[in-house]
Parts: sequence; C-alpha cells; structure tokens
Amino acid sequence: MSLFTESVHTLATTEYTAEQRAAWAPTDPDMDGWRQRFQECQTLVAEEEGIPLGFISFEPDGHIDLLYTAPDAARQGVASALLGEAVRQLSASGSRTFYTEASLIAAPFFKRHGFEVIEEQRVFRGGVGFRRYLMRKESA
Repeated sequence: MSLFTESVHTLATTEYTAEQRAAWAPTDPDMDGWRQRFQECQTLVAEEEGIPLGFISFEPDGHIDLLYTAPDAARQGVASALLGEAVRQLSASGSRTFYTEASLIAAPFFKRHGFEVIEEQRVFRGGVGFRRYLMRKESA
C-alpha cells in the first residue's frame, strides 16, 4: 500500500488538493477493504531487483481498477507495460472492451493508449469530492 499512498501524495499534487489526497490515500488505510478489493481482481506488479515499481489490478469484464507507479518510476514506461500486459491477458480471455475511472492525472495517459472519455464523474471519498473520468477503449 505504500506505493499507492506515495504515488498519490507525490504525483497528484498539481491536480488535487492536500485534503483530496489525504481522503484518496489515507496514511491509515482500510486494509480489510484493500484485501477484498485485490481478491476481486487480478493484479500484476512490475519489480526491479525485488522493489515494486508499479501495479495494475483488473477484472475479467475489462475493468482496469487500479494502475499506479512509484514516483521514481513515473514516466519511464512502467504503467504502459503494465497496461499493455493487462489488455493482452484480457483480450486473450475474450474481452474486447476495456474501461476505467481515471483520475485527472491519469486521464492523459489513458488517452495516449486509445481510451476515450465517456463522461466526467464527481465522486466522494471520506466526504471529500473529486473529479474523475469514465474512459473506455474498444479493441479491434
């Protein structure tokens, strides 16, 4: 969970307030909730010499649930490699549509990978509001 928390608090500073980041990635996360979330998804982790660089979690219906990189690994192709492998695995099992709820900082990344914005959403975490985008990609 430290990779997730560090990623949010380091990489999302221009798009989200400190209050939003604290609600999104609290320093005392609900570990039971996270365990359940990971049990419902397939997760891939990119590592270098045993150090996690990023992870992606996805569901059989094509939903990309989580995609985060360590701040030191940002913009080095880690997220692209993880997304590519997840899409490959999902495609191999018959998925043709992929979707995600992208943060303001993740939306440009997903656009570069062929996702389109379906709608802007407003969600709440711990009583704090956030903007994000529902995005979708259709494969050939």
